[in-house]
Amino acid sequence: MPYEIVRFPYEGTVDADGHILEPATLWEEYLEERYQDRALRIRTDDEGLEYLELDGRPSERTVKGVLGLLGAMGELDAKRGPDRRYMDHIPYGGGDAAERLELLDKENLEQVVLYPTIGLLWECELTDPELTVAYQRAYNRWIADFCRTSGSRLVPIAHLSLLDPDAAAVELERAVADGCRGGFVAPFTHSRKPHGHPDHDPLYRKACELGVPIAIHPTYEPVWAIPTRFRHMGREREYFYNVMGRQGAQQAFLSFFTMGTLERFPELKLGVLEVGCGWVGSFLDRMDAVYETISAKGVGMEHPPSELFRRQCFVSGDPDERAAPLIIDLVGAGCFMWATDYPHPDHPGGWAHALERFVAPLSAETRAGVLGANVRRIYGI
Repeated sequence: MPYEIVRFPYEGTVDADGHILEPATLWEEYLEERYQDRALRIRTDDEGLEYLELDGRPSERTVKGVLGLLGAMGELDAKRGPDRRYMDHIPYGGGDAAERLELLDKENLEQVVLYPTIGLLWECELTDPELTVAYQRAYNRWIADFCRTSGSRLVPIAHLSLLDPDAAAVELERAVADGCRGGFVAPFTHSRKPHGHPDHDPLYRKACELGVPIAIHPTYEPVWAIPTRFRHMGREREYFYNVMGRQGAQQAFLSFFTMGTLERFPELKLGVLEVGCGWVGSFLDRMDAVYETISAKGVGMEHPPSELFRRQCFVSGDPDERAAPLIIDLVGAGCFMWATDYPHPDHPGGWAHALERFVAPLSAETRAGVLGANVRRIYGI
């Protein structure tokens, strides 16, 4: 396999953001019968290229064979084509629970917190609240089953939506009872209400009641939400969007401070995943400066943002970050986690040098927290 398997030198390491490639038949098998004719499916176009079908309609975003590249970490020359089928290119540990446990053993990882792959693609195009929750409930039931016999080494996280916060709260409670250790939401909302808006409080209230975290994880976003102001880009567009895509999660995260959500729910554990962590220091500096110079208390902010961050928030670093470790102790050592993003293709793979670079500036205590203790504490695993 192109991905380089390397044995991690630190005991007790937890991957805070790994991924699983769902089977193509998941939604047909796990959706309730009344939704079967509207199931998410993988289809093939006239050129032999795969695309998603959502609610009986071809996707406008997940097209032209992109599905076949979703497990291509380490394959720097992977290309779309009719021979590059999704189910035929699921890498080792990417879609089989026993294989993933074997991979953890080979890499000397204790646990992995799992997020979806196809589940990150479709939500931007589906605005039906009932079907959205049904798709998510099907995935959540499947991932709980996938992880169930792993001895808690594979940690399932529930996919949730803010389209219907009350339904999301119900689904979070059901999913946690089924074994999920938290939930995540996309960095956009179809209503365009900020994530921190009080209308979304039912979900956050339920998360506090259950004692589980809520995270913001990058997904495909509606066209109106894609964070760019430029046109007239050709082949470089994909690179540009990939780099700037973190802005959606950052804006969603900021809204929890701006709208007083963390003040209303002081027990809420809020995370930001897969958009790096080196930006957090300057982000908090700016928030604190504005807090001191503009009347932030009028919108529900009673504490400096950096204090709220240390009290309630967490962020996962990208596996190949260089500058991030230099700010961890300064900002809040208990708030940071290390993650692999395996097996997605936007990192080259092979963590020997990247891991050492990430942890070298850290004290032994901080390193132990970033590589495992923080994840176990926040997710209760």
